[in-house]
Amino acid sequence: MSTRTIVHLMRHGEVENPGGVLYGRLPEFYLSELGHRMAERAADFLAKNEIVHLVASPLERAQQTAAPLSKILDAPITTDDRVIEADNLFEGRTVGAGPKAFRHPKNWWMLRNPWRPSWGEPYKEIAARMQAAVADARDAARGHEAVIVSHQLPVWIARQAYEGNSYLHDPRKRQCTLASITSLTFDGDDYAGFSYAEPAGDLLPEALKGKFVGGA
Repeated sequence: MSTRTIVHLMRHGEVENPGGVLYGRLPEFYLSELGHRMAERAADFLAKNEIVHLVASPLERAQQTAAPLSKILDAPITTDDRVIEADNLFEGRTVGAGPKAFRHPKNWWMLRNPWRPSWGEPYKEIAARMQAAVADARDAARGHEAVIVSHQLPVWIARQAYEGNSYLHDPRKRQCTLASITSLTFDGDDYAGFSYAEPAGDLLPEALKGKFVGGA
């Protein structure tokens, strides 16, 4: 049996969110029509891979993004709470357009510590739960491939953890667009590197413009 295993971390597609709510872990935020198209693109991109295990966050947008691939593979979706969106104290708020919304004095106390971060779940905790989920997916797909459908920040932090990079970053510079795929390769249990793809890249210009995306 091959010792090479790949775990693909897929971000969900665009969410219907006309009010600009930072939805975080809130229920009943579903993919937009464009988001469904993005999910189809990602599924088609992975269809020919040797995927034997499919995992998704419990949030609706992740489950919907995993559905086309589940249909193609004729495989069930395993729900894993460990790959859920990061906890965030801004959840449920309408933050408006762009990061300027966070500069209001009433929010400063939540922004006091970028290392924790003070506005939400510590990066180290996100890294730990994501790496545990990845390890289980790797074991389930040993010698083949697995897919985990998650959210932007957990995917990005997982990548930084495996690469040994600092968690402190500018959210605008995360390489993790809608329906993107960050593929982690393992030789046995050892991390061997990653690749990155944007199967729905040509659809990104159609995504909602001028709005802060209320969760990832």
